[in-house]
Amino acid sequence: MRRRIPADAFDYYHGLGPGRSYAAVARHFKVSVRGVTKRALKDGWQERIARIEAAAREKADQKAAESLEAINVRHLQMLRAIQAKALQGLQRLSLDHGMDCVRALELAIRQERIVIGEPGDRTAVDVQDVIRREYERWMTRGGDEHAGEDT
Repeated sequence: MRRRIPADAFDYYHGLGPGRSYAAVARHFKVSVRGVTKRALKDGWQERIARIEAAAREKADQKAAESLEAINVRHLQMLRAIQAKALQGLQRLSLDHGMDCVRALELAIRQERIVIGEPGDRTAVDVQDVIRREYERWMTRGGDEHAGEDT
């Protein structure tokens, strides 16, 4: 008696992943490779796989775009918080003591423009270098806000 290829053979084939083959389906269902090949051609397995993979790529691209948008929104919120703190600092301090606030405000504004996609001096500013310099400068001050400044 000949074995029939079950209706869920495509599901098994799809589930094999990138290493899928008609031979693997034939072994699993104990049928001939020729029979699986005929069934695959008749039912359009390759086209179905292509459609499924295209839909999966589209869904992944959409998810990546949504993630990027969420990141941009979060970064804009942080940059605006930095701007607000910098402005508060400028209001409290005299201009000669408020240069840290001015630098923070300038950096936040520059980064905000980059996040929203506005062209600017992106090539002139290496953000990592600016952040690294500011981090090192802040960390070497030992937590004293006005270390080295004349009061």
